[in-house]
Amino acid sequence: MSTEPETTEDAEPGTPGTGQVPDPVGGDAGAGQTSGAEDAGEAPGAEGAGQEPGAADAGAGGGETSEADSSEAGGGETSEADSSEAGGGQEAEAAGADAGTGQTAEAEGTEAGAGQVSEAEAELRAQQAERERIEQRKAEKKAPIESGTKLSGKAADLLAAVRAVESGERPAATVFEESRPAPRRPAPEPERRPQPVAPQPVAASAAPAPDAVQAVRRVLAEGGAPELLAPQVAAALGEGADEQLRADPWQLLRTPGVRPEQADGFARSLLGAGCGPDDERRGRAVTGWLLEQAALAGHTALEMPALLAALAQRGVPEPDSAVQDAIAEGEALVFQDALEEEAGAPARPAAEGDEEDVERPVRVLVGLERYAMAEESLADGLARLVNSAPKQDGSAEDWERAAGAAQGSAAELIRAVAGHGLVLHTGAEASLAEPAALLTAAGTLGLRAWAAAHGPIGRNRFAALLRRSGPADVPGRADGTRAGPGDAPVATVSGLLAGVEGPGRDADGALDLDLLVVLDAPQLDVETAALLTESLPDGARLVLAGDPAVLWSVGPGRVFADLLAARICPQVASRRPDPGPLGELVSGIGIGELNQVEAPGKEVVIVPVRDAGEAVHRTVQLVADSVPRAIGVPAEDTQVITPGHGGAVGTRALNAALKERLNPGPGRFGGFDPGDRIVHSPAPGRALPGRVVTADAEGLHLSCEGETVVVPKERVEQSVRHGWALTAHQAVGSRWPAVVVVLPGDAAQALSRPWVYTAFGRADRHLSVVHGVEQALPRAVAEVPAKPRTTRLPVLLAPQISGT
Repeated sequence: MSTEPETTEDAEPGTPGTGQVPDPVGGDAGAGQTSGAEDAGEAPGAEGAGQEPGAADAGAGGGETSEADSSEAGGGETSEADSSEAGGGQEAEAAGADAGTGQTAEAEGTEAGAGQVSEAEAELRAQQAERERIEQRKAEKKAPIESGTKLSGKAADLLAAVRAVESGERPAATVFEESRPAPRRPAPEPERRPQPVAPQPVAASAAPAPDAVQAVRRVLAEGGAPELLAPQVAAALGEGADEQLRADPWQLLRTPGVRPEQADGFARSLLGAGCGPDDERRGRAVTGWLLEQAALAGHTALEMPALLAALAQRGVPEPDSAVQDAIAEGEALVFQDALEEEAGAPARPAAEGDEEDVERPVRVLVGLERYAMAEESLADGLARLVNSAPKQDGSAEDWERAAGAAQGSAAELIRAVAGHGLVLHTGAEASLAEPAALLTAAGTLGLRAWAAAHGPIGRNRFAALLRRSGPADVPGRADGTRAGPGDAPVATVSGLLAGVEGPGRDADGALDLDLLVVLDAPQLDVETAALLTESLPDGARLVLAGDPAVLWSVGPGRVFADLLAARICPQVASRRPDPGPLGELVSGIGIGELNQVEAPGKEVVIVPVRDAGEAVHRTVQLVADSVPRAIGVPAEDTQVITPGHGGAVGTRALNAALKERLNPGPGRFGGFDPGDRIVHSPAPGRALPGRVVTADAEGLHLSCEGETVVVPKERVEQSVRHGWALTAHQAVGSRWPAVVVVLPGDAAQALSRPWVYTAFGRADRHLSVVHGVEQALPRAVAEVPAKPRTTRLPVLLAPQISGT
């Protein structure tokens, strides 16, 4: 690994042995960024969320910090790359300290250093001027606006708390009017915090009726809440939302972004002296809210003691009664799961003389119905696959002949699929050649075989791999529509389930296929996994393939990890390592070791920085100049990954700076211009990278991996954000030729091994680490594994273990 070379135009890109790497890859440690609770809910569709202190944090078994669109999920994504020790081992004439490689890097020249200091100071001054402009815009926003009225006091506080839902900075009706561009600053990302939306196609989500919204608006006004929340409240509560609010003001908590303290203030305004913390309506609502926060943190249920402690922390005087009321009203479900010795719980000793009467220990869990039903449906579907014989397509000799033509673990995978309905396959990026070999073999045997990836980038990469690995019989669709990218049998999981990609469905409503290989399986949450298993026809085979070391799904559950632990079906571990210095570095991280790697082709570069301003400056310089010139990767193929959305070096700040450098413009289309790099999140956990094409009365026109997407103008603020910089959860399932990972100094406590592994593993050819966290990186890689999630799937799968 190398540190930054002197900033010089004479450096030959990627020249081995020169000690020089992309130009500005240097500085000192110390980039600052906030990656805590202020980040929560600002990554549309990204992925999961951290925990609210009162919810899953209260002994709920943790919960992986992630990046869901929920203001109360507890924060941004964990940031796990620290210290200049991110690999390395090559001497370099570099600016800044030894990047942890264990070798000395020559200091940057005085003249070059002076030039860098002046640039950094200029960047800081620019940021200060930008902050002043932001403050000016905030002051202007206090004037009457078309979509609402001036707010103050309690209403203003509540509006700020639900900024994740709707910022109210500009009238929605005028956002897309090209004839009247707003005189706005080109770079800044709007300060909005989008919330999770229902995981269904945009076209299928009907907006509340205008009269229903107006009725809710009147109730909100009576309670001192921002009237701008009316559409969200009406959508969340459904029919009769206004009457529901009057009867139970705490129902406001069902609106994404609203906290219990805001709902308490609203209730006091409506109920007056009759409102108190012991109100049973408040206890039920807070119980449901805590379970929602736990789901955003990845849990499918909470253990009863953890939930009771969280309710007490939220000022509920009788937590047990509150939970019982929620269960009685059908707002939550309770489960008693037996604890097995295999799960780590010691068996209760039998009393003398009554050994047979001793009850097995149980744990009591409380969860929301939607996740409980999904988890049970998933367990039933998996049991059906495990216990039923797969459809006999091809003789045993044909399968063995196909396996014999493959090599290594690819042959093992083909043999396992030949005789089993469910197979797990683990491995990193290079191991994708084995599912590709399986699909090719299945095609020659006459099976209707398909693969499904997490996102469009992963789908297109696997399609290209299939085409390179050899011809496969591509099953066509009955309706004659396009089967997949380049007619390869590959789709995205969401497109497959929605019917817009893949083979379509048969007369019984099942997917019209014999074999489905799901790539990026760790990204499956319980609801998506349940839909997939329910959609498979009898006799079909399912292969779940993925890298178990990456970040888990944004939605609740840890399906792939639970299945690996349950061992109810064959598991094939790939023995195909990722090549080169990047593969060596990432493989070591996966087992908890941050190894030094030789990077003669500047595959890994460390850029030490002192503070947030320098981190932003260095990142922009890398993307716009150094990597294109020294590595040969253009800016449009370089992806920036940072721990969270907020703070001085979050995605908003970095996207603002990168837009100003790479595609400046007035932001006349709701803050966007043609050519802007974006990420579209139509639902939680889905991040579609793309670019802005144009906008009109229909909405914002995007090009996402070659597909045209039109986002209605009322959903742009909620689901579209600039995409030069992403979080690791948004980037999972995708890879780019070059990646710049930004590790600000104040992100050290949020680092974990899965985050570092995921972020570093997104690079194909080159990885630059803008580094300001000193020794936190090796500590995180060695000592901070994934945070546990509370799920019921292992218990539900336990009866299947004896039958395998």
